[in-house]
Amino acid sequence: MTEETPDFEEKPDVPSGASPDDAEPKAATPSEEEAAAPAGDVQQTAALTAQLDQVRTALNERTADLQRLQAEYQNYRRRVERDRVTVKEVASAGLLTELLPVLDDVGRAREHGELVGGFKSVAESLETVVAKLGLQQFGKEGEPFDPTIHEALMHSYAPDVTETTCVAILQPGYRIGERTIRPARVAVAEPQPGATPAAAKEEKADDEESGGTEEV
Repeated sequence: MTEETPDFEEKPDVPSGASPDDAEPKAATPSEEEAAAPAGDVQQTAALTAQLDQVRTALNERTADLQRLQAEYQNYRRRVERDRVTVKEVASAGLLTELLPVLDDVGRAREHGELVGGFKSVAESLETVVAKLGLQQFGKEGEPFDPTIHEALMHSYAPDVTETTCVAILQPGYRIGERTIRPARVAVAEPQPGATPAAAKEEKADDEESGGTEEV
């Protein structure tokens, strides 16, 4: 019969000169690359953040440039439109100024009752055309004298005016828009020096009439 040997645990071979602890398996430790990985992610995130900030800054600068260019373009359009209107008014004023003597002749003919027949039709057509070009006539009797639009050719005094007044229109004035191409030539009258204005006289008469005498 064979002799059975008792069970025993196999131990790993231990090199000579090594301690028993050396024979025990060691726990796996993370490599240097694995330890450095989190630090690399932080650096990469910081770099991306810096790039994003640069992109945002550049975008804000381009947006500001675009807004500035848009504002300059709008100002340019307004200047061009204003200059276009001015050039049109100047050109129209130059043409219509040459026609003012003709319009004066038409006006005198109308006052004398000579605007009849074919001449009347031509005159009315001319007045319609110049009106379409923006020509406006001004100047009326009884309106206050304004040196910016009136030219006084005659001067007198009158007791029935309270301020310098246009009492006669010798030649009508003309304008295009806000541009005066010829002032109205007028005769003016001023209040009589030292005289009581008519309005003050009327007010004084009203006071006297309303006052009366009181009965006792």
